[in-house]
Amino acid sequence: MRDKIRIASGQGFWGDLIDAPYNQVTKGEIDYLVMDYLAEVTMSILQKQKNKNPKFGYARDIPALMKRILPVCKEKNIKVITNGGGVNPIACAEAIIDSAKEIGIDNLKIGVVVGDDIKDRIDEIIETGCELNNMETGESIKIVKDELLSANVYFGAFPIVEALKQGADIVITGRTTDTGLTLAPMIYEFGWEADNYDLLSAGTIAGHILECGAQSTGGNFLGDWQSIENMAEIGFPIAEAYPNGEVVITKHENTGGKVSFETVAEQLVYEIGDPKSYITPDCIANFSTIKLEDLGNNRVKVFDIKGEKDTPTYKVSCSYSSGYSAVGTLAYSWPQALTKAKAADKILRKRLENLNLKFDEINTDFVGYNATQGPLSAEIDEDKINEIMLRIAVRSS
Repeated sequence: MRDKIRIASGQGFWGDLIDAPYNQVTKGEIDYLVMDYLAEVTMSILQKQKNKNPKFGYARDIPALMKRILPVCKEKNIKVITNGGGVNPIACAEAIIDSAKEIGIDNLKIGVVVGDDIKDRIDEIIETGCELNNMETGESIKIVKDELLSANVYFGAFPIVEALKQGADIVITGRTTDTGLTLAPMIYEFGWEADNYDLLSAGTIAGHILECGAQSTGGNFLGDWQSIENMAEIGFPIAEAYPNGEVVITKHENTGGKVSFETVAEQLVYEIGDPKSYITPDCIANFSTIKLEDLGNNRVKVFDIKGEKDTPTYKVSCSYSSGYSAVGTLAYSWPQALTKAKAADKILRKRLENLNLKFDEINTDFVGYNATQGPLSAEIDEDKINEIMLRIAVRSS
């Protein structure tokens, strides 16, 4: 068993900083490069692409990216793990093999994790007594079953662990949890058991810190963000993991950004609900037990994490066809920019009514006033507003 491993984040979403993976494998020592591509909306985008072309359905920038980093990864024995396989991980793996052959690499071992796509098994699953009810509304999936575009189970770390055990240099998955990408190499390298929920939770929280790329190295920092240097060349986070579950979050030297108590703490509360019950397929991590220690020099220790047994069920992410939408924008300048925009909104709505156009939903935002804060937006002095962008959107099934 190794005494530590270094796991580097290379992507936090599809379309993230294109140089980040190359920088992670070249600017310092790492053992694993993990790349998270999948937001929920990404799955529906990829499914639409696959419906048009059965060879698509994955993040198609991956083959070119792998072509660039593979020589370094082979030289340094760096393994790559990514969920960029989307809804077509096998096609993604085949494209990587083709790219590798173009640069003379033909002994590549790629592990592919499949089985998360359950779209064609919905009826079978319902017949077993699992209603697949909406987590928020309780409505049955039967309401939208005929309009489903995709249905994917969130897998955790252990299918990736199995691929690593079989000698994979690269592991391509579909809908795997963001945290599972980082947890998997810890389980594999340190031999963590599936029922050691404290250790699994420690790896899960490390994955949560890494999953959004440069957010934890200052990219999403709301504190003294103006003082962070060289944001244009921000370094992505690295988890220096140890067998006892302790993790040190850091980044490569001579890169931009900042790793501090504050930047890591802020990422910890990003996109979580109950901090005592962060549910994953591998465990339920308790964020309220986390301790942080700023070691200085862009190093923060994360430790003393507790967790509980995983739930007996998996979460499923579904997308379905719900009609069409249209969006229009128009800018209004000083004076009375907001008043003009509000008047235009009323005019547009009246014209739609006069045309007898029926919509399921109409939504108006005044960008520069309430587009992000909505009803919580404070009143403003209109004389001090330079401009307002009216944004009106409609949806119809």
